[in-house]
Amino acid sequence: MEYIDLRSDTVTKPTPEMREAMAEAEVGDDVYGDDPTLNRLEELAADMLGKEAAVFVPSGTMGNLIALLVHCQRGDEAIVGYKSHIYLNEAGGMSALGGIQAHPLQNQKDGTLPLDEILASIRPEDVHQPITRLICLENTQNICGGIPLTAQYTNQVAEIARQNNLSLHIDGARIFNSAAAQNVDVKELVAPADSVMFCLSKGLASPIGSMLVGTKKFIARARHIRKMLGGGMRQVGVIAAAGIISLEKMTKRLGDDHARAKKLADGLKNVKGIVLDDDTPFTNMIYFNLADHVPFDEKALCEKMLKRDIMIDWAGARRIRLVTHYWVDDRAVNKTVSAFEEVFGDKNN
Repeated sequence: MEYIDLRSDTVTKPTPEMREAMAEAEVGDDVYGDDPTLNRLEELAADMLGKEAAVFVPSGTMGNLIALLVHCQRGDEAIVGYKSHIYLNEAGGMSALGGIQAHPLQNQKDGTLPLDEILASIRPEDVHQPITRLICLENTQNICGGIPLTAQYTNQVAEIARQNNLSLHIDGARIFNSAAAQNVDVKELVAPADSVMFCLSKGLASPIGSMLVGTKKFIARARHIRKMLGGGMRQVGVIAAAGIISLEKMTKRLGDDHARAKKLADGLKNVKGIVLDDDTPFTNMIYFNLADHVPFDEKALCEKMLKRDIMIDWAGARRIRLVTHYWVDDRAVNKTVSAFEEVFGDKNN
């Protein structure tokens, strides 16, 4: 059975070109540093983001954790968004494995953290309090609707960090979506950051992996912690071959995913019972709530759509997120809209 899968862009499978490149990849032992394909990927990632060096990690969660562990000592504090992936969706790793305390701030509707609140959250020198070491931003901001953060805002946060001797880390899982949505070079979005993590395995369609970039000194320490966490791998060029295609080609087509998200949202506007967060999606994500009169809940809706060969996922009570990606074409968008119309128009719901 071939399903239309809108649960996330993490469900993307490697393209035929990626599979061919993976099969033919020249490999070596990465722990020894002699996997030529991975070395090329890391050099490409660092260059594209304007940083000195990069390291491949199995997942974005590990990449963010490594960054936190490099920037912070046990007992230190990191300022994060209360809707951020680091705070909500990484199993409490920063505290459990790093002994790092989160200082969550409320994300505004545009995904940003208020500048005055960031400044007010920086701890003074006080023996009773943890030491503030790090500010973390997420771009795009997933739970706020996949909204991109601007370079101007990031620069303002970075200035606060510099003035207070703090580091700035960007969870850029979908940073290339942000760049595509704003029609800017990704380097501009991350220029002031001390470290950036971005995913290859979401909208860029690689089967596995993320990249962590920063200074040579930062990445040297990151490699040590990656090994500690069990992330040191061997002939990983098999995977890196797909990652190179992700960076060289897949980054250039993300606008197609955004256009299809808009087309999908346009189709859902007129479905009675669906309350969209935004008529026009910011990137490749659509969030909506079920209207009060709808007699079924979010889990029942997922089941009804699955019966129509469409996979969706709930994002909270009576709340749904849809995500477009490489494997969602115009036909899939049209079929999805028709399925929603059928489900919400059925008097026997």
